[in-house]
Amino acid sequence: MYESYFGLRENPFSLSPDPRYLYLSPQHREALNCLIYGIHEKKGFMAVTGGIGTGKTTLCRSLLAGLDDTVATALIFNPALSDIELLKTINQEFGIRSERGRATKKRYLDALNDFLLRNFTAGRKAVLLIDEAQNLPHGVMEQIRMLSNLETVREKLIQIILLGQPELLRLLALPSLRQLNERITVRYELKPLARKEIRHYIGHRISTAGGQAEAIFAPGVYGRIYRASRGIPRRINAICDRALLVAYGKDLRTVDRQIIGAAIRDIGPGYLTETDAAGVKRIVQGIVLAALLGTALFLAGYGYLSGGFPWPAFR
Repeated sequence: MYESYFGLRENPFSLSPDPRYLYLSPQHREALNCLIYGIHEKKGFMAVTGGIGTGKTTLCRSLLAGLDDTVATALIFNPALSDIELLKTINQEFGIRSERGRATKKRYLDALNDFLLRNFTAGRKAVLLIDEAQNLPHGVMEQIRMLSNLETVREKLIQIILLGQPELLRLLALPSLRQLNERITVRYELKPLARKEIRHYIGHRISTAGGQAEAIFAPGVYGRIYRASRGIPRRINAICDRALLVAYGKDLRTVDRQIIGAAIRDIGPGYLTETDAAGVKRIVQGIVLAALLGTALFLAGYGYLSGGFPWPAFR
């Protein structure tokens, strides 16, 4: 709606994971380089974790866009599958045709192994990427570990990259998944952007869309955007998108602090201060524990001072 008004070819703050819009901050560049290294050196298992909206999926898309045709890739977006459904989806993503007959885990594994051996003989690599991997059922995680057994005497036939929220680390830390956890040789954690990176992030996205951030955003807005977004790219996108819409609605060519404030109010504090579910759980558990501890200390003190507890013994 506002694109032509600000001289832009397209929406620079869309939430879709377009690899062209990946801002290569030092940590994003390092994460990308780690994955490329792991693929070419055939390291087997790799994992990238980060909070909601830190750019994992966009990083994944950028990685795929940068790989040449010597690398066969399969991308799984919905990992909430059974083990046999996962194998079927992996084969479909690799373009492996299923033979007619009863679908079994063995048939899918045999077909995948044949494909990987042909792929290896042709001098090609194979990469499986699983996004939102924290949602993988426990049994499916074990199936994924078994996929790493598809190998020659000297090297792995498939490289597996798990991308997920911090809950993925807690899942992998379970004793029952120890073998899988120990096989992950490349790990990286994406964190929110630093305050000094906000200007560069917004500038990159505006430039990619054909504009100039200096001509649209006033110099004093970046600190407020950082405080409201906490450096999380998805939240930055939401604030800037709404700010451009507000400015357009008011027929203003410059996004200043007042416009940013209006955008933040429009979005609402719930979105900008949301915490991951595990974090909320920890906070609630802490409050409950503190309340129980306080009650216990109060009763113990009361009983000590009064020479006994005030209620009668029940028989």
